[in-house]
Amino acid sequence: MITMRRTDPARNMARFYAIDVGKTLFGHTCVVRRWGRIGANGQTRQDWFETPEGALEALKRLVRVKRRRGYIVQRGSRFGFRAAP
Repeated sequence: MITMRRTDPARNMARFYAIDVGKTLFGHTCVVRRWGRIGANGQTRQDWFETPEGALEALKRLVRVKRRRGYIVQRGSRFGFRAAP
């Protein structure tokens, strides 16, 4: 699981974004995303893929987009993404 955060006290912003790759009951690979305000349950979305490679590419693309928007990868995240110091 990759966990990211974006905070800006001046704008009262405290957001989280979590993303992971898993398998469905039908054998498809899915990307599970969860996001919202830190401390809240947030929202969840699943996107299904025919191949694990397609799911991993989608995960990488989503992480790139979130990092461009100011999210910071937290320590302990996997898939080879570097955490912020």
